Amino acid sequence: MGRVIAAGVALGLCAVLLGSPPAVADSGGLDLAVTFDDRPITNATVVIDPAKPLELTVTATNSGGTAVKVRSVRVSGVALALTFFAYDTTAPFEVPAHSRVTRTFVLDMADLSGQAIGLLPSTVELLDAQRGTLGEATTVADIRGSFWSVYGAFGLAMLVLTVLAWLTALLALARHRLPVNRWRRGLRFLPAGFGTGLVAVVSLSVLRLVPPEPAIEIPVVLGAAVIAFLLGYLTPAPGPTGDETVRFPDSTKEFNR
Repeated sequence: MGRVIAAGVALGLCAVLLGSPPAVADSGGLDLAVTFDDRPITNATVVIDPAKPLELTVTATNSGGTAVKVRSVRVSGVALALTFFAYDTTAPFEVPAHSRVTRTFVLDMADLSGQAIGLLPSTVELLDAQRGTLGEATTVADIRGSFWSVYGAFGLAMLVLTVLAWLTALLALARHRLPVNRWRRGLRFLPAGFGTGLVAVVSLSVLRLVPPEPAIEIPVVLGAAVIAFLLGYLTPAPGPTGDETVRFPDSTKEFNR
């Protein structure tokens, strides 16, 4: 059971630390100005209600000397280096050199209710035919989705695994079954610390307090892991049990303590 719990928490940690950045196209770059329902998204938190269509307006500026062909626009939300929602709309258009083009799209976000909830870092991207990113704009989206969405269920699963990890470690401590070596005792508590950090990040996001951005989620997860490791490291070494058998080298007799 302990290994299963550790593996589940480790998967969440790997998502935080090993998430890969999106591909960037080599054919050209565009500067984007984006609005959701006529509200600029730059340096703002935008509300997305899945029950209502979203009007997305993209103004693409091409400062280069060659025209840039756009194939589609993507709206996505990421937390803990995992993509929890992504909407692609195929709408080919071209942005001539040293020009600016504005396009408006109406997105049906009804499925978003079952995918995410709370604050999520989100990105609007223009993609080329090879799915490379021509330009992007980032924001924080306040998703008014369901608690039982994929993101909410992910947080609940991490909570259950973290509680089990703590119970396993503390039960081993109470039964004097922790390793004698301090470093191994610290490692026994480490998965519980990682899980605590992940649960904290998701909870702050779902409660709409702090978005799970890398500058926040990585220190929180690693900090919780370090604290849990130190707690395990500083726990007292397990003492002898009452039924431990002792054999003296110079005697064939045994007795119980």
